[in-house]
Amino acid sequence: MRIMQVEKTLVSTNRITTLGMRPLLVVRDKPDSIPFVAVDAVGCIPGDWVICVGSSAARESAGSREYPSDLTIVGIIDYWDRDQED
Repeated sequence: MRIMQVEKTLVSTNRITTLGMRPLLVVRDKPDSIPFVAVDAVGCIPGDWVICVGSSAARESAGSREYPSDLTIVGIIDYWDRDQED
């Protein structure tokens, strides 16, 4: 699992049918890092800090083992002090 922040919505109207109409979001783990595209399974908005899963967990979380996702948002973080280190 990874903690990431939702940056913005990604609009893609032409897509393979197995992707369905699930929302796609641009997420980053750090402000200047490479952006990733994640399937939104929980209803996020830009600015939300979220929990993402990858690989087979991403496919199953998005709907099925055959779902074409490599990154899926599975939770919205209500509170997280990212400056606090253990």
